[in-house]
Amino acid sequence: MKPSITNSSDFLFIYEAIQCNPNGDPDQENKPRMDYDTKTNLVTDTRIKRFIRDYLKASNEDEVVFVDMEGDSKVSVDSKLKAVVKRTVENEGELQKAFENDSEALKVYKEIIAKEKDAEGVWKTITDKKFKQKEINYELLAYLVKEKFLDIRMFGSAFAVGGFTKAYTGPIQLNWGYSFNKVELIDSSSIVTIMNDDSSTFGKDYRVHYSLLGFNGTINAPAAKTTGLATDDVIEFRKAIWESIPASPTRSKLNQYPKLYLEIVYNEGVSNGQFGDLRNFVETQPKEGITDKQVRKFKDLSIDLSALKTLIAQDKSGEHKIKEIILKTSADFDFSL
Repeated sequence: MKPSITNSSDFLFIYEAIQCNPNGDPDQENKPRMDYDTKTNLVTDTRIKRFIRDYLKASNEDEVVFVDMEGDSKVSVDSKLKAVVKRTVENEGELQKAFENDSEALKVYKEIIAKEKDAEGVWKTITDKKFKQKEINYELLAYLVKEKFLDIRMFGSAFAVGGFTKAYTGPIQLNWGYSFNKVELIDSSSIVTIMNDDSSTFGKDYRVHYSLLGFNGTINAPAAKTTGLATDDVIEFRKAIWESIPASPTRSKLNQYPKLYLEIVYNEGVSNGQFGDLRNFVETQPKEGITDKQVRKFKDLSIDLSALKTLIAQDKSGEHKIKEIILKTSADFDFSL
């Protein structure tokens, strides 16, 4: 595996949602998640991770997503791990790589392969409750999952096979996102979805008029040692979080576009959270002549990030916690450092 990252980061991600449902709440008829007291639109971190996982799956020929979905159902964890074992059994080089630091475990697995002849037999053996060397085979499975699946290196996961459980804390984490503007919902209209020739389902189509959503996130170097998150993985994450949201093909998720990604990369040894939630340095309000209820597009809002600029400038002349700034903006987002 490539070496894990050594620098922690905090990042701010902002995107807009126009006449769509950014994140339906299943407990509220799938209406957009809202804090109704403040008219704030909410989006869970799970929704963003789902965007990214779908993007990674679609844009990679290799199987890189462990936490996967088929339709509305999760793909079996066992089926994922079983496929990994099959590839390992059939590829001597991959097996050697998996156990390059554990010759005894390699010896045990080679004996199992020699005895069972095929991947199906190996799988049955290592998941049998009577198998005595469980700590060895699950170290293999854990290593392979970490090696193969980019989403685990990013976000972590928990899995259980044959009574064994293994959990990884992901080095990349996000808070729930919230809108910087007060959000108005579009009155729902009835919709009909035709399922086949003789049946159909009825539902409501709930959407927001306009929502400018902000997320605060972290990339934690100590946690990256556990999952193996490497520099190339972080580069892939930056690309995925920017491109995944507008790439969503579903009807309710159309018209969502990234506006800003700003990542503060700290010097080695500097921990996350040096400046708190980066959304606290963003000020927004409707432009003159526009009320909260009338906000319908990005240009209807005034956005002030001067406090964030000041924060970064002060570090350069003071404590020097920051190694570099990664910045990407949309064409209509006027911000530079």
